[in-house]
Amino acid sequence: METGAIQVVWFKRDLRVQDHVPLAEAARRGPVVPLYVVEPGLWAQPDASGRQWAFVRECLLSLRAALTAQGAPLVVREGEVVAWLQRLRRHHGPFTLWSHQETGNGWTFDRDRAVAAWCRREGLRWEQRRQQGVVRALSSREGWARQWDAFMAEPVAPMPRLQALTGISPGEIPALPPGLAEDPCPGRQPGGRAAAEATLDSFLQVRGEAYPMRLSSPLTAPESCSRLSPHLAWGTLSMREALQAAVARKAALAPAERSGWGRSLSAFIGRLHWHCHFIQKLETEPRLEFENTHPAYDGLRPAEPDPERLRAWCEGRTGWPFVDACQAYLAHHGWLNFRMRAMLMATASYSLWLHWRAPAVFLARRFVDYEPGIHYPQAQMQSGVTGINTVRIYNAIKQGQDHDPEGRFIRTWVPALRGVPDARVHTPWKLGAGERRRFCPDYPPPLRDLAEANREARDRVWAVRRGDGFAAVADAIQATHGSRKAGLPPSGGRPRRARKGDDSQMTMPFDE
Repeated sequence: METGAIQVVWFKRDLRVQDHVPLAEAARRGPVVPLYVVEPGLWAQPDASGRQWAFVRECLLSLRAALTAQGAPLVVREGEVVAWLQRLRRHHGPFTLWSHQETGNGWTFDRDRAVAAWCRREGLRWEQRRQQGVVRALSSREGWARQWDAFMAEPVAPMPRLQALTGISPGEIPALPPGLAEDPCPGRQPGGRAAAEATLDSFLQVRGEAYPMRLSSPLTAPESCSRLSPHLAWGTLSMREALQAAVARKAALAPAERSGWGRSLSAFIGRLHWHCHFIQKLETEPRLEFENTHPAYDGLRPAEPDPERLRAWCEGRTGWPFVDACQAYLAHHGWLNFRMRAMLMATASYSLWLHWRAPAVFLARRFVDYEPGIHYPQAQMQSGVTGINTVRIYNAIKQGQDHDPEGRFIRTWVPALRGVPDARVHTPWKLGAGERRRFCPDYPPPLRDLAEANREARDRVWAVRRGDGFAAVADAIQATHGSRKAGLPPSGGRPRRARKGDDSQMTMPFDE
């Protein structure tokens, strides 16, 4: 590779200068153009939102300051990537393009193929490097965990000094990409490297001691979960940095800390493994963004969801208080803890019998920490269409009673229920007519009878699992996507019953 030639480092979901291997390698070879392209086509996708861009914009401002301090400011342009690369080529001559590999949505997959084709036509090199434990062109999951461990144990890439290419203006970072609507999210986490470092430090030093015990309830999870998910999703912090910091913290524990903190750090490190495990699924089979993992489920639910049920679920008007409270909390914060994410998806898929795709796209827009490689396999997992995971149908009433027994979370996020007595805050439809008029006149009745809806859904899903040929396809799916460390059985039979507290079959690792 020629030394001294122009190096273009294309930033995507890796908005940092620390542990950025493409940037470090490019800096050793010549003047660097750090480039971020605001792509209208990307931000016009149905899984994109203004709240995500607001976070990304803060990350870009932080990244520009960091790159400027290292010698070359971030160059921001708006439009199609290929068009801007072509202009760079025309005005500044040949260059080497550098980036991290990306497991994004279908639009980014198509865009990357277009960039690769352009580079081939122009005779330019595109050097891509792994960003995390996901392996491109993986032929088998055998040995995947060992590869993950080896990659994460590599030294963190140093922050390089940069030689800038003169004659290129940095450009403006827009308030919003063209056509993207504002999406107020008052409780959203701030973006940028300083916020990522502060979040990691506060979790490892202060907030995380009771992590395994407090991550399931929406009352305790906001403080006790790591809250690193948006920083991992948009790359202000690398997975390797997070893991090595957690491992170092665990190794340095005093004897008195090893019981509480030791258990918490082990659980967190395990979740980081699961994070990449799920992204690998979409990397291996990009169709999982759109199609059922197991084709036997095709046609099980209507492809076009019932519009009234979908709208009520999205707007938090299902009549199930805990579900509606979770939707309101998510709308305000852009984040929700793992169990509540799973419950929302399962409620849409089972209790309301909606095809997983529309609810998944809605949640993608809501999540500031949206990570396509985790999101779509998890959406399918919570909808029971993978063929290899436990069919877990959440009872939304019981979830509320278990995790919000006094109704504090419900009353905070569903104002219409603030006056309802404790005995009926989870089941306000059981109030007498007079009490309903007195305590919650504006709160809707449930869309369906929950027990009946869940029972019907269970019967229909299991009828598919018992069908001819289901087991053989499920075992092939297990061979492709199943964890080699989870001890999962062949998937054609009834999967193991989840133990109490065992979330290995249903975790939402991207909220960690």
